[in-house]
Amino acid sequence: MATTALKGNPVALSGDLPAVGAAAPDFKLVDKDLADKTLADFAGKKKLLNIVPSLDTPVCATSTKKFNEAIAGKGDAVALVISADLPFAMGRFCGAEGIDNVIGLSMMRSRNFAKDYGVLMEDGPLAGITARAVVVLDADNKVVYTQLVPEITEEPNYEAALAAL
Repeated sequence: MATTALKGNPVALSGDLPAVGAAAPDFKLVDKDLADKTLADFAGKKKLLNIVPSLDTPVCATSTKKFNEAIAGKGDAVALVISADLPFAMGRFCGAEGIDNVIGLSMMRSRNFAKDYGVLMEDGPLAGITARAVVVLDADNKVVYTQLVPEITEEPNYEAALAAL
């Protein structure tokens, strides 16, 4: 099982990120209209999964804004921000920040996504939500890049993630 840290304190995770070259685990997450979304809903597109603890934190907000700018005009790709936030809160954040190129997806109905992707925090003050990670999938849902950010309060490697996309 992987670990991350919160302000230097180790946090155990539910598993490991999917391996590069492996098929991505399917998921069922909830969009702003309370509809279930799966990988099939984004068929034929490359996918950047920006996995964050909560959009109510500065680092999560920053990463979502940066990926929103970077994905603009890339018709062959989609950026998904995935968190435990309710779809309503994600919608308010995206509306207030002018985020229109990133799709917010919530784990409100299940933590299976976090378990399947190995990012569910098992202990610490944020237990039950996701660690910060980025997973990039090709158009056939093969994992081409992963990053588990070692310190939750730090930003991901944008350049590496976007180069993989």
